[in-house]
Amino acid sequence: MRSLALRPRVALAVYAHPDDADVAAGGVMTSWAAQGCDVHLLVVCDGSKGAHGSTTSPDQLADVRRAELELAADLMGVREVHRWEVPDGEVTNSDELRGRLVELVRRLRPEVVLGPDPTATFFGGVYVNHRDHRETGWALLDAVAPAAAMPLYYPEAGAAHQVTWLLLSGTHEPDVALDVASSIDVKVKAVLAHHSQTGDDVDSVSDLVRSRAQQAGRALGLSYAEAFRSVQLAG
Repeated sequence: MRSLALRPRVALAVYAHPDDADVAAGGVMTSWAAQGCDVHLLVVCDGSKGAHGSTTSPDQLADVRRAELELAADLMGVREVHRWEVPDGEVTNSDELRGRLVELVRRLRPEVVLGPDPTATFFGGVYVNHRDHRETGWALLDAVAPAAAMPLYYPEAGAAHQVTWLLLSGTHEPDVALDVASSIDVKVKAVLAHHSQTGDDVDSVSDLVRSRAQQAGRALGLSYAEAFRSVQLAG
């Protein structure tokens, strides 16, 4: 594990559900936005099924989560939220999804792309990584490496663009950590903005977010950090 300091001009975070980016990379996104980076967030799914024991209809839940997402993104300083509104559970690493991702990457031209590590499936014998996370992650990998950078892939999607860094969260093989001490308070607020997911136990959620960030930074002497599996695609 090593410390990584990046100051991209444009960054793109690609996650499946409305709260995924805040939990995985909210500190980094907030820090970059505060430094003047144009941070874009793509949420693939509509969040319509993300509830345990709820009597809310899928349409009502999607509306609630859309509002929560806008609030969290505003807190983090995200320039634009891109919502593709795929129903929860229906994401597939398809040619259509890869093509849309390539078009977005070529249009925004980010130096850094953030997203979920699709190779991480089982966590501690108590959690199976959501299918939407895995399918989003695989589609993102395929779109960024190599399709977006090679003009003969999806030639109708715009001029080719080579992403410099790919940072994968929720990974079993983190190799870099980014300091988020200056943005941890905002990250906590952004996570709590997703009230439909966190509930009313504000203190427990806040403590959990902070403790995970402390754990990610401990080995490097950082008070708070977010860890990723990194791929440097260009020098």
